[in-house]
Amino acid sequence: MHQALTVNLEKGNSRMATSQISSGCAAAMWRRCLASAFRTAFACSIVGGVTLYGPESVIQQVAFPAFSYATVVIIVTDAKLGDTLRSCWLVFYGTVLGVCPAVLSLSLIGPTKLNTGTTAAVVSISAFVVALPESTHLISKRIALGQIVIVYVIACIKGTETEVIMHPVRVAASTAIGVVACVLALLFPVPGLAFFEVRENFKLYLGNASERLKLLVKAFSSEDGTFQNGLISQAKFLNINASKLLRNIELKQDSMKWEPTMLFKPFQKNSGENLRNLETALKGMEMSLTNCTEFPVKMLGSELKNDVALMEEEFLNQVKNIAVEKTTLPQSDMVTDSNLLEALQTSGVPFTIKDLPSLFFIFCLKLIHFKPAQPISPDVPSKQGLTESEKKKGSFFTKMKGKNLIIIRKRRLMQALRCSFSLGLAVLFGLIYNRDEGYWAGLIVAISYAAAREATFRVSNVKYQGTVLGTVYGLMGCFLFDYGKIRFISLIPWFIFCSFLRTSKMYGHAGAISAVIGAVLILGRDNFGSPSEFAIARIVETFIGLSCSIMVDMILQPTRAAVLAKVQLSENLQMLQESVGSISLTSTNKSTTEEMEKRLKIHVNELGKFIEEAEVEPNFWFLPFHSDCYKKLKGSLSKMADFLLFESYAIEVIKQESRKIENKILKEVGAKLEADFKVLKHAICSRIKVLEEVTLVKSLTKLENEYDKMKSCLDLELGKSSMACAIQWSRFDDNEMKKSTNSFLQHLDEIKNMGVDKDVEKIKQEVMLSLSALSFCVNGVFKETKEMEKGIKELVQWENPSSQVDLHVILCKVHALKNSPTMGILS
Repeated sequence: MHQALTVNLEKGNSRMATSQISSGCAAAMWRRCLASAFRTAFACSIVGGVTLYGPESVIQQVAFPAFSYATVVIIVTDAKLGDTLRSCWLVFYGTVLGVCPAVLSLSLIGPTKLNTGTTAAVVSISAFVVALPESTHLISKRIALGQIVIVYVIACIKGTETEVIMHPVRVAASTAIGVVACVLALLFPVPGLAFFEVRENFKLYLGNASERLKLLVKAFSSEDGTFQNGLISQAKFLNINASKLLRNIELKQDSMKWEPTMLFKPFQKNSGENLRNLETALKGMEMSLTNCTEFPVKMLGSELKNDVALMEEEFLNQVKNIAVEKTTLPQSDMVTDSNLLEALQTSGVPFTIKDLPSLFFIFCLKLIHFKPAQPISPDVPSKQGLTESEKKKGSFFTKMKGKNLIIIRKRRLMQALRCSFSLGLAVLFGLIYNRDEGYWAGLIVAISYAAAREATFRVSNVKYQGTVLGTVYGLMGCFLFDYGKIRFISLIPWFIFCSFLRTSKMYGHAGAISAVIGAVLILGRDNFGSPSEFAIARIVETFIGLSCSIMVDMILQPTRAAVLAKVQLSENLQMLQESVGSISLTSTNKSTTEEMEKRLKIHVNELGKFIEEAEVEPNFWFLPFHSDCYKKLKGSLSKMADFLLFESYAIEVIKQESRKIENKILKEVGAKLEADFKVLKHAICSRIKVLEEVTLVKSLTKLENEYDKMKSCLDLELGKSSMACAIQWSRFDDNEMKKSTNSFLQHLDEIKNMGVDKDVEKIKQEVMLSLSALSFCVNGVFKETKEMEKGIKELVQWENPSSQVDLHVILCKVHALKNSPTMGILS
């Protein structure tokens, strides 16, 4: 009963701590959203004060306050001082791209020659020139495109009244007022520095990591499986906040480069990377507990349990003692680590498969306390110290980049054409519908330009809804605050609402920005006519602009996201196979392995983007997108990428430690381990290769028809060879994997029982722990490969509901048709 009371008390304390961590993150989000709303409101107030209450001479020069507000919203939304200072340069560059060529064009063409058709053509050509360079920042492009629309469309509307030089200059002045307002809003009443937000997020993350570490260690030491599951669930709940905090830190670190941080104690430049390493280690501990099947842990004796608790206590104490300005992660004492390895060495009984999760937990616990010799994160691969042969091997990726150069240029060209045609058509139809308000159709396309592919229908939908919401709120503000220029005050609650709307899944950033602009264009201006007529005209013009964007995207990007997701899945499997095949205990090229892991992470993230786009893509007459299956496959790929990350680090530790000693027995055992590892690696690569080939099949019906046509002409030798390949792949099941793992563990026990000097003992223990972690990761990759096999079978069955899906049979037929000229079945 006393034990049950203690367990319940620990559960209550854990839940209370988890609740406090979540409350702290929620409070930080509130402060961040309110601060963003205040800065945006302040910047818009400055623009409103200048354009509504300023001297007449200034008001005449700032002739387009609508674009001043648009500039404010583009720059200051969720920005810090560093972001704003960088945006000053980007806006200046965008003005050079937009206004300067416009002055020359107006001088050559003449405003009198600008009719609806020629204006749309000039805007389209100018937009293509701005959108084509890949190096130009997105903010610069949006500013330049917006200026192009205003300069040419207003010139077309006014005709002979247009001043060739002063008209573009007034557009630039309107942009400059918005930029100045953003800088002032970030400076007063106190500077909005990213330094403070990074520092706050850093402290919150360390608190989050400390609580997760306590939960995971409690779960590891638990004697009750039910209690353990509850602790792991709490740790997973905290993972959501941890990911957000890490993302905020990494984003704001770029902003810090533009801030005068010499006034403060500088943050460590790679603090975001160090936190990412800590996050990786905590993720590994969570993975080990998820795969642990027996509680209490068999090898967790009293001595090992005390050492684990001591390491946890050391980490928590050092986190508490970190100074506010200090951003280095805590480091552990070497004595504790030595005791931990000694306790592991004297655990007695031979290692079994069930011990692997526990050993991997200890391996990850060590990663938290000690900075590795090389970074865990593969995002920054090291290229120093390579030999000539290694450089030649690494040049494979350079060759790949060269092969993809044409594809990249074609993609860039299509994006520029998409922008050009969208903007040209929006201006054309906008002027045809309403000549006086025709520039709004093009302006909505310009300021929401996206350089990358996006979910066109969903983004257009939320932009339009946001525009309608903001416009309706603006009309209500005019009705409720019909006291001249006092109605500007009603924007403040709208800014606050939209700052939270920006974090919602329903509207997101695009919808919230449209809502802000929709309201501020009505409430922040004067003498623009009847608000109701303006609101209707702008809503219609917005619909015209967004419709043009959708139409152009459907013409120039006809490939659906669902199709791209399947193609990307095949590329991920190919990349995964190469990554698994590149790992070796003896001859691994570290820079090549890290480069492959980096590319694999990029491919997995790209798959996630296509899945998100395909989920909100209209089905029309196509087969519905099987999002649940794709999410499972993406989750398995992500887990396998994590396993490979730990594998590469474990192998690097093994190689580094093995170089320190010369032991004949150790080398002999290492050769046996390498042979076992090759068997496991070959089995995994074979299964992944099969899955890749199956995903390349476009239609099972077409495959059956092609196979039946050439069945009588097939060489029997080829058929048997293909069938043998499929049967050989299918024979390596769980039992074979278990046998190979047991063989691996037997050799691990040989190292454990090997007598060495005291000086070599710690090196041997490090090698032993890293090898056990490697074995755990290989098993994890194999399990996820089987899960992917189930997912791909489900996906193929979903796409071919009338066919009986058997991956082995599909593989045999694909192999039989490989040398056939009829290759249309493969994508």
